[in-house]
Amino acid sequence: MTDTYLSNNNASSASEAPSDKKLYKLIIASSIGNALEWFDLIAYAFFASTISKLFFPTDNETLSLMMALFAFAMSYLIRPLGAVVIGGYADKVGRKAAMLLTIWLMMAGTFLIAVMPTYESIGLLAPIGILLARLMQGFSAGGEFGSATAMLVEQYPERKGFISSFMFASQGISGLLGAGFGLVLTATLTTEQLEDWGWRVPFIFGLLIGPVGLYIRRHIEEAESFAEKEEVKVPVAELVKTHKRGLFFNIGAMVLSTSVTYSIIFMPTYATKYLGLSGSIGYGGTLISYAVLTVLTPFIGILSDRIGRTKLMMFAGALFFITVYPAFMLLSANATLLVLASVLFWLSVLKAMYFGGLPALMSELFPTHVRATGMALSYNIATTVFGSFTPFLLVWSISATDDLMAPSYYLLFTCCVSLITMLAIRKHFKIG
Repeated sequence: MTDTYLSNNNASSASEAPSDKKLYKLIIASSIGNALEWFDLIAYAFFASTISKLFFPTDNETLSLMMALFAFAMSYLIRPLGAVVIGGYADKVGRKAAMLLTIWLMMAGTFLIAVMPTYESIGLLAPIGILLARLMQGFSAGGEFGSATAMLVEQYPERKGFISSFMFASQGISGLLGAGFGLVLTATLTTEQLEDWGWRVPFIFGLLIGPVGLYIRRHIEEAESFAEKEEVKVPVAELVKTHKRGLFFNIGAMVLSTSVTYSIIFMPTYATKYLGLSGSIGYGGTLISYAVLTVLTPFIGILSDRIGRTKLMMFAGALFFITVYPAFMLLSANATLLVLASVLFWLSVLKAMYFGGLPALMSELFPTHVRATGMALSYNIATTVFGSFTPFLLVWSISATDDLMAPSYYLLFTCCVSLITMLAIRKHFKIG
């Protein structure tokens, strides 16, 4: 089965590969929507404390924060629906059409958050409006990863590890921008200014990315392999009927990457609320993390093309399992900028090593006619279950146990799940 998929992926010869100019346009077109999605997500998570005061006010600050993070998590429940609808649209109509749709929806949700009046102005309509905006963004994001990654690997199959790694490297760029905004705004604005208008600035900036993405995406073309694919009436039905194993394995492979991603997003809140560090220190440490992910991920993608994806990912997972508990022990005992930066640097190196080849691996578990749906659904089930609720779960677990090591226990669990999955993929799909 796997050999069929791989031969389908590699049907195009190197001579048919896109020119450098076309390749760069393709990378930007595919990555920019993912970058916008993650920028808005990171901005919301980074400013969760401020948003909780403005839109979910209560007498208990922890409860307000948990309500804001719960709204953050709830928006992910619609992502699998977006994966089925938009992923199916991508498999039937085309990757390009789906990619244009997702960026329009993402821009609409971002606009609503940027202009939404606070609870003080319109009462309950404010948190409801924020939730509706996040649901719109979640539906859009549900189809973004699968459609864009399928476009990349089908256009440039002989180097799919490298080219698809930009889907995750773009998340690093988004993190850099989000953390940069957080650092500058918290360092230069008063609390009153931040709550009055400062928190809206990242979302307004996010709106500027959208038109650029729309313009570039209008000028890309489908891969020949898509035009030659098998026709399927209902891609999700075919996926569930004949490709369940690939779906479950992709979810398992995503677990570790997702939990680490959302734990890093949570770190500014963890640093300020539980370690007693300033907001600027929290954002500064996170900047280092996203810089590592941005720079290192494409090189890991290249390495995965050369030595094999599962070998590299299992090695990274093993290192993660050995070191994550000592890293959090060091941080909880010595809460300084240097230690925070060192821990985030190390976690980011391991994360890049693990997820640099992950998009390509995920694409290899599905044939062309259900690839966008399969990747979108597995990606979004994993992010919904093991990602979106991570900040909420970490706040609850730390508060319930009064143990600052609680995040490490969760990460150790997710690491075990993904390592077992890698062994299963090697056995059943014969992918090295």
